[in-house]
Amino acid sequence: MSKRSRALGQSKRKLTIPGLISGYSIGDCVAIDHQSKYSGMPHPRYRGRTGTIVAQRGKSYVVEISDMNATKQLIIPPVHLKAVGKK
Repeated sequence: MSKRSRALGQSKRKLTIPGLISGYSIGDCVAIDHQSKYSGMPHPRYRGRTGTIVAQRGKSYVVEISDMNATKQLIIPPVHLKAVGKK
C-alpha cells in the first residue's frame, strides 16, 4: 500500500458524523468508497464497485459484488460505503 497511500488519502468526499453512523438495510445498493484513515479498508481493486447488502455482521455489512463471472462477498464497515439506491 506504500505506493497507493498518496492517492487513497486524497478523499473528495467530506466525512461527517451522520456518514459515520449511517445505517443501511438489507437489499440496499451501495458503492465501495475508501476512507484511508479508518481501519477495515477493503482492497483497492474493489474501489468504486457497487453491490448489494446481504447481511450485517456486528457493525459491518456483508456486500455482495460480481467480479467477472464470480460472485464475492466482502465484509465492509459503513465508513467505506456510500448509498447509491435500492435494487
